[in-house]
Amino acid sequence: MNKIVALVGMCGSGKSVVNDYFKNRGYTSIYFGGVTMDELQKRKMEINPANEKLVREELRKTHGPAAYAILNLPKIEEALKTRNVIIDGLYSWSEYKILKDKFTDTLKIIAVYAAPETRYERLAKREIRPITPADAKKRDFAEIENIEKGGPISMADFTIVNDGTIEDMLKKLSSSGW
Repeated sequence: MNKIVALVGMCGSGKSVVNDYFKNRGYTSIYFGGVTMDELQKRKMEINPANEKLVREELRKTHGPAAYAILNLPKIEEALKTRNVIIDGLYSWSEYKILKDKFTDTLKIIAVYAAPETRYERLAKREIRPITPADAKKRDFAEIENIEKGGPISMADFTIVNDGTIEDMLKKLSSSGW
């Protein structure tokens, strides 16, 4: 039976690096945020933090708080037929519950943690979609308050603290048996 690993963590914690680690080990990657990017392109809207937030909130208003899990279920189910799956960016408590109920025996959650100051510095230097520390902090508050992002993080099966270099984090992952 193939398995699913879902990554949780705040923006800038290092989820994408962990995602790449699993992709390099043959996992099929499903990026939950891709739904937002697809919708922005469909609407011919500029990709920026304000538009991303608008679309995220509209999708959740239309499809409910588990929107991203619901919208990605067909992709997950199809990929699971042939390979292990890595989910980049499970966000809400509702999404967590949908996936945990549907994939009880095959789903494991990895939380990627980095201190806010570390994440904000990373996000400001990011080549793709950089954001200011002030915008990153606003996003943190919105995600914690509006989509209950802390729930899946607190229920993770494994937590990796990403407080050093990429190489340090990859060593932690490798030595942990993942």
